[in-house]
This record gives sequence, C-alpha cells and structure tokens, in this order.
Amino acid sequence: MEVLKAVNLTKIYGKGENQVRALDGVSLSVEQGQFAAVVGTSGSGKSTLLHMLGGLDRPDKGKVYVDGKDIFSLKEEALTIFRRRKIGFVFQSYNLVPVLSVYENVALPVELDGKKADRAFIEEILDTLGILQKARSLPGQLSGGQQQRAAIARALASRPSILLCDEPTGNLDSRTSQDVLGLLKLSGQKVGQTIVMITHNEEIAQMADRI
Repeated sequence: MEVLKAVNLTKIYGKGENQVRALDGVSLSVEQGQFAAVVGTSGSGKSTLLHMLGGLDRPDKGKVYVDGKDIFSLKEEALTIFRRRKIGFVFQSYNLVPVLSVYENVALPVELDGKKADRAFIEEILDTLGILQKARSLPGQLSGGQQQRAAIARALASRPSILLCDEPTGNLDSRTSQDVLGLLKLSGQKVGQTIVMITHNEEIAQMADRI
C-alpha cells in the first residue's frame, strides 16, 4: 500500500542569474513498511526533497500525499499537528535538547502533543538501540553514535508511520554507521514504519530495501 507520494515537486531559490532549481519536477512513491534510500551528491537537492516530503517546507509546484492526504492543503497549525503525529525526523545534527536527559528528549514529542509518554515503550526502544543505560544522561555526556541513537529513539517514540532521515550517519565512523542503520531498520520493522533516508554514501544506501 502506498503511504507516501510526491508528484512533480518543484522548488526554485533566488532569481535571475542566481536562480537555483533545487527540485525540478520530482515524483516518487513509497510503499508501507519500505526502507527507501535517496542517493545523490552534496547540493543535488536531497535535503530539500526530504523537507518537502515532511511538510517542513512548501514546494513552488507539486503535491505531497501522506496516507492519501494532500498535506499542503492543510493550514499551518493543522500541518504542524499532522506532521508531529505522522512523521518522525532524524537529522545529521541530532538536535537534542542539551538540558534534558536522554529519556526526557525521547519523550518530548509525545508530551508536546499533550499525551502521556509510554515509559515501557520508550525503554524498549532505548534497549533495542543499546542506550537504555544512558536514559538519565545528558546529551553532552554521550558519544556521537549514542546521541544519534537517542535522536532515532525520539523519532520512533510517537510511533509515526513515516520516518525521514537526513544523512543520519554523516557524523559517524563507518562501523558505528552500520550499527546505527541496522538498529534503525530493526526498530522500523518492529513498529512497522516506512523509512526514507537521504545519503551521499552508496555503501550506506545498500542497507535499504530500495534506492
């Protein structure tokens, strides 16, 4: 079943001689539960595409459908709520809140939605990702690989149907990258999520179901 669909996405930055076509009529479709990798060199428009798929930025032309719903037909507040409930994001820069513990960071998106965090479920995710023993630690006390695992746990905590990953292993060494991606895939399978990951690394992309 198709869960994510982009139709003719176009995004242009700047004007005249400074005009850059970041996206030029991009279309794609991703099935439920699929792990898809989008591969391209730096500056080829991958992050722009991911931001459009997640509703973080609006295209100049084109549409994005999540579970058959045209997300850009929603008003800004409704889009924010829809995004928070349906889509999890994992960024290269982790974006963890430095004054909150790992557990508090992971529970934050759920609590922002006015819900009570499921402690047992969060601890299960942390355990799967190998950082349960770091639940009370602050982000500054973790290695890069542990911080990225915490960021993945946060994205999984609200059980979003889609996980969008922007170069999730860009700051990690190759062995940690393989570990983190393997755990990401395992977690996604356990929760039945669809994963779209952008990367410039062909080797990393080979771990996906589809490129």
